[in-house]
Amino acid sequence: MRTESDYLGSMEIPDDALYGIHSLRAKENFPDTTPFHIEWYKAMGTVKRACYLTYKEFSNAMRADAEISKKDFSLIDDKVIDSLIGSSVEIAEGKHFDQFVVPAIQGGAGTSINMNVNEIIANLALIRLGHNPGDYKFVDPIEHANIFQSTNDVVPTALKVATLQLLGVLEESINNLRFRVEEQEKKHRGSLRLGYTQMQAAVPSSWGQLFSTYSEALARDWWRVSKCFERIKVVNLGGGAIGTGIGTPRFFIMEVVNQLHKLTHLPITRSENLNDATANVDTFVEIHATMKAHAVNLEKMVSDLRLMASDIAANQLSIPKRQVGSSVMPGKINPVIAEYVISVSHRVYSNDQLISGLCGQGVLDLNAYIPLIGHALLDSLKLLISANSTLMLNMIQGIEVDMESGSENLFRNPSISTALLPYIGFNRAAALANEMKSKGLNIFEANETLKLMEDSKLREVVKPENLLKLGFSLKEI
Repeated sequence: MRTESDYLGSMEIPDDALYGIHSLRAKENFPDTTPFHIEWYKAMGTVKRACYLTYKEFSNAMRADAEISKKDFSLIDDKVIDSLIGSSVEIAEGKHFDQFVVPAIQGGAGTSINMNVNEIIANLALIRLGHNPGDYKFVDPIEHANIFQSTNDVVPTALKVATLQLLGVLEESINNLRFRVEEQEKKHRGSLRLGYTQMQAAVPSSWGQLFSTYSEALARDWWRVSKCFERIKVVNLGGGAIGTGIGTPRFFIMEVVNQLHKLTHLPITRSENLNDATANVDTFVEIHATMKAHAVNLEKMVSDLRLMASDIAANQLSIPKRQVGSSVMPGKINPVIAEYVISVSHRVYSNDQLISGLCGQGVLDLNAYIPLIGHALLDSLKLLISANSTLMLNMIQGIEVDMESGSENLFRNPSISTALLPYIGFNRAAALANEMKSKGLNIFEANETLKLMEDSKLREVVKPENLLKLGFSLKEI
């Protein structure tokens, strides 16, 4: 064991641990078991690397200027900076994640996140330089690993990096799902079905038209997500504790975001008002609202498909059988994919309420709840990506429609009489509907009894291509 100290006292740390006293205090203070998102951890490594590379540029610029180099300003040795750069690369690759011991739910505005990463980077750097973990007189987690940084600019910037990366994956997953839905739309464009309002038979429609409502909704989701990049790209890196940049060289403030942009190839830009970008986190509320809208559309779609594939609805549509549905009822198959997507949607709704509430809890110059805000945001992104993926692979592309029974059911349902309103009027159409309902007849059989239209004219009117026209023309009457 090694002993580490801070101004609160000392603690024993395992000799080979890459974390240190700050991480261990956090672990003991926050007895939560919710794991921190590795995407955020990796983004922390990338942000730290941008800071070290910028520091190296700053050092070189100082040494190159004869006038400035005479100033009484001590610089970190290049070997130490290079070792920090190498260590940050390993974090960005997701290595040593087992040494990140701080849970997702915590206090302290993310200081524990920052210090756990600082300690891992510092101890890795020490090993690179031939020293033992904990020999902080050579490489210090604060003096060196945290140089020109604050928790309050590094942690939210890393969160935005992770969010931007996942937004790209979400955007692609929505498009992939939309393409599968469009395939169903094209396949069943002329396949008749009975439309429903308030779960009651309404008017003739088609399966293609139904799938088109889903593809249009997904197209809107894709468009909304594409706009999120613009909202979340502004970061406060370089602003320090509250955005004033106190204690940070102006060179560093001006260059560090450019360096991060080069490393990530993301549309990241420095805020014109670093105080605002530090104090206000409403952009997380805004982009999560887009996540919620997508969740709403997914829930609506799978709820419809689950209903139509149910025994209650006589299985006019069938969805793939994915797993055995009961331990006691032989042969039972449940709509597990739809149920998973609905569960994801409701988790997103709850995350939305949490994010909105905690973003409003920011006080004066900082929001202390960035850790849980970020956790909920990344949680929603990853869940929605997974929902789109399984929905595309395990449900949508395997949907089958019973087109024959769809047409038969339509012609036997009294609501088909709505198509005759321009020809025979409401009252006579109602009489036809009543005849169908009371005697269990299809529209042709009922018309043969009541003689309300020529049979040939009726059959022309109810052809799929005529039923599916948008409105009617007086020339058709």
